[in-house]
Amino acid sequence: MTVAVTGASGQLGRLTIEALLREGAQPVAVVRDASKVADLAERGVEVREASYDDAEALDRAFAGVDRVLLISGNEFGSRVAQHTNVIRAAERAGVNLLAYTSIPNAERNELILAQEHRGTEAALDEASVPVVRLRNSWYWENYLNGVTAAAESGVFYGAAGEGKVAGAARADYAEAAAKVLITPGHEGRTYELGGDLATYAELAQAISEAAGKPVRYQDLPQADYAAALEQNGVPAGYAAVLADADAGIAQGILAVDSGDLRKLLGRETTPAVEVFRTALN
Repeated sequence: MTVAVTGASGQLGRLTIEALLREGAQPVAVVRDASKVADLAERGVEVREASYDDAEALDRAFAGVDRVLLISGNEFGSRVAQHTNVIRAAERAGVNLLAYTSIPNAERNELILAQEHRGTEAALDEASVPVVRLRNSWYWENYLNGVTAAAESGVFYGAAGEGKVAGAARADYAEAAAKVLITPGHEGRTYELGGDLATYAELAQAISEAAGKPVRYQDLPQADYAAALEQNGVPAGYAAVLADADAGIAQGILAVDSGDLRKLLGRETTPAVEVFRTALN
C-alpha cells in the first residue's frame, strides 16, 4: 500500500512518515522543498515535490498512490483553497482514502483556528473519494515555550480559567493517523482525538514535576494574556489566536473525552509531564 503524506517536512508529517515506516508501509513524502527531507530520501522514502497551490504538481505527487493524508497547512487565510486543491487532486488520482487533520467539534467550534477547518470539512463533504476526519486536539508540544518560561519564572500564564484541554504528544496523533491510513474500516468516520484531560493548574503541576521546582498557574483575562504574549515577542495576530484558543478551552471546546485516540493507538496516550520533562532536559 502506498500512502502519501502532505506537509511531510513538518513536525507532524515527519512523525507520521516514521510511524508508517514502523508499520511496514510505503510512504510518499509530499513536500514543497525536497531538500528539507533529504534525510528521509537517504533512508529510501520516496519524496515528491508539490505545494498546495500547484494542481499539476499535486497530480504528479499522487500518481499511483492508494491513500493520502492531508495535513492542514499553515498559510492562514489561504488554507481552504489550498486544501480544496489537494482534495481535487486526490479525486483525480482515484485514491481509496483521504484523511484530513482537523480540529475537535469542527462543525460548532468557534475558535479562530477552527474556521478554515470548517471550510475544509465542507469541501470534504462534497468529495468523490472516501474520507476520514482526524480531529486532533492540542499537542502538549504547543505549550513548550510557556513551559520553558514557567520553569524559569515559577509561573505558568494562560487565559483558560478552570477549563480542561485534552492533550497528547504530537507523536501520538501521528501514530493514530498512520494506523488509520494502513488499516481498513475508517471510511466516512470522524475521530475526535484527544488524550488526558487537564486544567492549566494541573499543567502547572506537570511543569513543576518536570522542572523539579514549584510552578503555579496564573490566570489572566484574554486581552491581557494576548498583550503579554506580544510583549514576549509573539506576533500580534498569533497572540490573538493563542489567547482565543485559551478562551475556548475555558469554555470546554477542546475537552475531548471520546477515547478515540486511545482506541486507535491501543494504549494510553503520552502524559504531559513526559513531554515537558523531555523538553526541559
